[in-house]
Amino acid sequence: MSKAIVGMSGGVDSAVAALLLKQSGYEVAGVTLRVWQSEDGTEGRCCDIEDARRVAFKLGIPYYPINCISDFKRYVIEPFVNAYVSGYTPNPCVECNRFVKWEKLLHFAKVFGAEYIATGHYASVVKLDNGRYTVKKALFAEKDQTYMLYKLSQEQLASTLMPLGSFSKSEVRRMAREAGLPSAEKQDSQEICFITEGNYTDYIEKNAGHDSLGEGNFIDEKGAVLGRHKGIVHYTLGQRKGLGLSLGFPAYVKEIRAGSNEVVIGGESSLYSRELICGNVNYLSCAEPAIGKRLACSVKVRYRHCGQPAIIESIGGNRVKISFEEPVKAASPGQSAVFYDDFGCVVGGGTITGILK
Repeated sequence: MSKAIVGMSGGVDSAVAALLLKQSGYEVAGVTLRVWQSEDGTEGRCCDIEDARRVAFKLGIPYYPINCISDFKRYVIEPFVNAYVSGYTPNPCVECNRFVKWEKLLHFAKVFGAEYIATGHYASVVKLDNGRYTVKKALFAEKDQTYMLYKLSQEQLASTLMPLGSFSKSEVRRMAREAGLPSAEKQDSQEICFITEGNYTDYIEKNAGHDSLGEGNFIDEKGAVLGRHKGIVHYTLGQRKGLGLSLGFPAYVKEIRAGSNEVVIGGESSLYSRELICGNVNYLSCAEPAIGKRLACSVKVRYRHCGQPAIIESIGGNRVKISFEEPVKAASPGQSAVFYDDFGCVVGGGTITGILK
């Protein structure tokens, strides 16, 4: 009997992942990674220990909470705050998956002699004919979470099970209800897990630890001053609402310049670009291509983006140039660009570092 350590958040998805593995004959144990704790001692949204414990009790499986607060602060919270202060829009879940969740779950699996770890992500782990592992889009696109998983290593994927890749959310809830799991009707979290009060800008202003968050100028694309902004962390590329500008045309955030504390404003057409530079690229379905090698892929530039046809060209230094067939809207430095093949498998992905044109 194979052993599997299931990362349990206290929600319905991880609960059903544990249920399915147990029904398939795995020896299952549940683990919750305590990655964040508020000042008053309550848990963050992603690690509801008591709910996870109740699910484990119902399933009749061992359960263990693990303290990962220091790692989460190092790999997720600090880079998150620093990215916004530097004018970038980060993906904290990508970093958490790679450097906290999988690392800790695999360590725990090793300690307990388990062959696998498992999660409730809507995706599937696939071993390709070339021997490499990748993640494949969920059967039901509205729940697909592969965008957040592109940074996982080959070693991590080789020991990972994702039982929910072929199920819809309604099917998952049905299975939970039929099994009498206490999380069957629990609603999905829609917010950043470690921000439980206020919004992300309040959190950044509280935790940035320096005074570079003050007011500055809105400027147009030629540098003319249009007004005053309340601090660059309050804005993201493509934002239209909440600017407080009356310019006689629909105004959008085109660029954030942390060095000069300026927010560049333009019309909607200024948000489109055909070429991006992407750094810190991690390849899943293939090894890093030789410099100049070009791959045809579909590329997503944010989680809710449906993806657009593009050519990925390796330019060295673990970087690629992405050339889209049609201009892509509001690609933001700091966000992830994830590359897919025709079968919905992740080729790789990286962090957007520059917009060429």
